[in-house]
Amino acid sequence: MRNIPFSAQDVLAAYDTIHSYLTPTPLAESLYLGTGEQRYFFKLESEQPVRSFKIRGALNKMCSLTSSERTRGVATVSSGNHGSAVGYAARLLGIERKLVIVPKNTPQAKIDRIVFYGGQVFRMGNNYDEAHALGIEYIKTVGMTYIDAYYEDVKIYAGQGTIAVELLAQQADVDTIVVPIGGGGLITGIAVAAKFLKPDIRIIGVQTEACPAMVRALTDHVFYENYPVTGESICDSLVGGVGKLSYEILGDYIDDIIVVREQTIRRAVQHMILNEKFVVEGGSAATLAAVFDDAERVGGRKIALVMSGGNIDAGLMLDLLRSSR
Repeated sequence: MRNIPFSAQDVLAAYDTIHSYLTPTPLAESLYLGTGEQRYFFKLESEQPVRSFKIRGALNKMCSLTSSERTRGVATVSSGNHGSAVGYAARLLGIERKLVIVPKNTPQAKIDRIVFYGGQVFRMGNNYDEAHALGIEYIKTVGMTYIDAYYEDVKIYAGQGTIAVELLAQQADVDTIVVPIGGGGLITGIAVAAKFLKPDIRIIGVQTEACPAMVRALTDHVFYENYPVTGESICDSLVGGVGKLSYEILGDYIDDIIVVREQTIRRAVQHMILNEKFVVEGGSAATLAAVFDDAERVGGRKIALVMSGGNIDAGLMLDLLRSSR
């Protein structure tokens, strides 16, 4: 593998930085999946205080800020989960000013959580890519400290990668980790750390058919900073372009990417709530959808499915539960 600006050592350092702030999330075995020696486990990042893995990267980054950067306040652009994480981390570290710019279509549940943690919410743009372009310019204008969500900040990627450190400490014989892909920060952090700790482990990414940005980027050898959404998606955390650092290095670490149908993702959310009794959002359930659609391709004997967040919109959840009858 070529020399890169991000390594497992960054992840291990991040783990040392943030583990005293956060309780390890559960690794729960599925009651319904698997047969014989094949076992599936849910890594429940949906059980974080902010109901999302994003707290790991945000906290690691914000612990590294200077006093001047903290005084100026922190700001970010988010589809919701990263914004909640920035607000929560700022509260933990005593940072008073926190601004979160969200797309206009952000679910109300995510906005409510951002506000709960003291974040000031601005709505900009009709989708994440539009919000990002407008938001970055605004943050520059007001002079606040920008907290990256996924683009190329090593501190963010390293924080997300601590999931792998924690997961393998909980279940050392896991041989396959399945991870949802949006911008790519989560899977890149996990893949770099997991391959260092256990070189023969398999890392499987999952994207929605509505926005297979990383698949196309790696196939076309084109950095798609922005990428269109086709049709409707319940995976607001998985749509939009890919992160620069992820695009540059993920291909060296990932074993496969599976594109799953939106209809299967809906069924996976229903299954998680009604059968496994865990509330997860669509982006999280994409990993289970990959098992539903193509368990053979997912492979493995001890498989961990990363449930990245649980901030599902209440209206959507009710619609999904009604339609499952």
